[in-house]
Amino acid sequence: MTQPLLIEIGVEELPAIPLLKIVSDIEKSWKNILEAYKLSCDFEFVYTPRRLVLKHADMAVKQADSTVEFFGPPVAAALKEGVPTKAAEGFAGKCGVSFDALGRAEKNGKEVLYFKKEEKGSETVSLLQEMLEKWIDAMSFGKMMRWGSRTDEYIRPIRWLQVRMGDASVPVELFGVHSDTKTYVHRMVTYDAVEVPSIDAYEGILEECAVMLYPKEREAKILAEFDALESAHNIIIERDRALLAEVVAITENPKALVGTFDELFLQLPPEVIITSMKEHQRYFPVFEKGKIANKFVVVSNAYTDDYRKVIAGNERVLKPRLADGLFFYQNDLKNGLSTEGLEKVQFIDGLGTLADKIKREKNIAIRLLALYMDQVEAGTGKSSAALEKAMDRAVTLAKADLMSEMVYEFTELQGLMGYYYAKALGEEELVYTAIKEQYMPVGEGAELPGSVFSSIVAMSIKLDTLFGLFSVGRIPTGSKDPFALRRAVNGIIRIVTAYDLSFHMDDIMTLLKGNYDAFDTELLSDFILERIYKSFDANPSVIAAVLASGERDINEMAKKVEALNGIVNQDTFKEQFTTFKRVANISRDVDLESSLEIDITLFKEDAEVTLYNAYEKVINATYHDYKEELEALFGLKRELDGYFDDVLVNTEDEALKKNRLHTIGSVYKTFRNIADIKEITV
Repeated sequence: MTQPLLIEIGVEELPAIPLLKIVSDIEKSWKNILEAYKLSCDFEFVYTPRRLVLKHADMAVKQADSTVEFFGPPVAAALKEGVPTKAAEGFAGKCGVSFDALGRAEKNGKEVLYFKKEEKGSETVSLLQEMLEKWIDAMSFGKMMRWGSRTDEYIRPIRWLQVRMGDASVPVELFGVHSDTKTYVHRMVTYDAVEVPSIDAYEGILEECAVMLYPKEREAKILAEFDALESAHNIIIERDRALLAEVVAITENPKALVGTFDELFLQLPPEVIITSMKEHQRYFPVFEKGKIANKFVVVSNAYTDDYRKVIAGNERVLKPRLADGLFFYQNDLKNGLSTEGLEKVQFIDGLGTLADKIKREKNIAIRLLALYMDQVEAGTGKSSAALEKAMDRAVTLAKADLMSEMVYEFTELQGLMGYYYAKALGEEELVYTAIKEQYMPVGEGAELPGSVFSSIVAMSIKLDTLFGLFSVGRIPTGSKDPFALRRAVNGIIRIVTAYDLSFHMDDIMTLLKGNYDAFDTELLSDFILERIYKSFDANPSVIAAVLASGERDINEMAKKVEALNGIVNQDTFKEQFTTFKRVANISRDVDLESSLEIDITLFKEDAEVTLYNAYEKVINATYHDYKEELEALFGLKRELDGYFDDVLVNTEDEALKKNRLHTIGSVYKTFRNIADIKEITV
């Protein structure tokens, strides 16, 4: 027998971000509790800012009766001279019966003590108190609250509670609040509790009193209103999904409204306006003809027939925010970009100040510029002297905006404000663009710097952080990476592969390690190689094969992995690869570091001549890329198969044996210049 079950936990306004972080875990936790109590059923978990709700259409009124089996120690160990041992008595105690009530059964080929009992299922209403306590305890919001004289804590104070099963109200108490048959609705409808006569009436009462229970319905309403506003005002509203989720979580009666602000503030960089709107007010930016407009969209939670006061109030609140931003911006432009003061700002213990970091970054940038000068000159048309001067200027000013009033207020705009200030103050385009792009890419799949010049600045910052932190022992462990060193490596990998830049790890280590206290650079190399597996979208054994070849240039690794992975993924590869596995296995007995001389006068079989001629043709050909070369090498399959069919490699004649091993070893060694094929698994 089943009945509907409604659980509503009423709270003071829940903070959106902590709730959204664990909303899926909240639902999963209740599912696990239902399973643990043998009451699994379909349910819905929904929320508004003031309530967490569980809805069950068909909840079993009691647990199903069950048969529980207990298997004890072997009979041989349970009885000693016909007398129960302590093991036997302990098992009987566990079963709650005397030893004489125990039976016998066979388990794993042995006769063991056995007991079976029927357990009656408990009434669901008798379990709900315990189940809800466990559910509440499982919610890990992070920062919690205590209120009144209570010592227990929750994300926000609980103010009301409904637990309804069928027609009955189930007595439950949480945080001193006892369940009853009342709920609370939108405050602009009434502050008083509202009686809910039945579960069926619950949603209707909320709807009549301006509470939209379902988050998806609130989101759909907001988006539909965005569409209507865009059509009516000929505007584009930025649909920030994270901000939308937050707004859905803090509203019960959402209403999208358009507000305006003084055009004077449009002289601010768009990011300042957008940050002021989003971070402080949860407003959505508005664009006209591809540019930021002096408009915004606020999603109100008010319940009224006249929203003019709501719009005016939000316009009034935004104005001082933007006025502060304009004041900071104008002051910063007057003061100019300067690194003065960064010598007093500590970077990381053991690595000096931010001024020290800038010096190291400049050293790295100039060295990298020398490595990649041909690409940079080709991309900019500037001389090496001009590029060195621009690079010095870009790295010098990259962190100058940390001393600005704007970045002090909006720390997330660091780098971006430096770009706007450098541009406004007449710095050349290479410099201000590099400042803007210095932290790119900021994450997986994020935008890369737009040029090799900017990429050198970005890599210099990442490399200094990597070398510096490894030199002072701040090496990531497990999942902990507080300084985002893994992300820094991922960024370097993406940059060098996107711009086809040589990045030989051993050479880079030698080039840069002198700027830091001595440390084991192999640890850093291993750390980078570990990220290679995460960065390349390929069969892991293909990556292992390329790394086993001894390749240390990240860009060449990427090319080799891409070429080999494309071949390995072909439908016919697995069947064909047995031949090359045999090549790898035979080559285990070959000293691959030797010259592997092949004496053609020792050839006895036609298959030896055929393979040798085909191999010579392959190694003497010119290839445009690794894919062509690998296809040619794998194209030796027919000749190799003929060789293995007709030629006995491990012959008793030592001279012949050595010559034949050298032939097969040469094929394998040529493969190994690209990848060690013995590592490939398909």
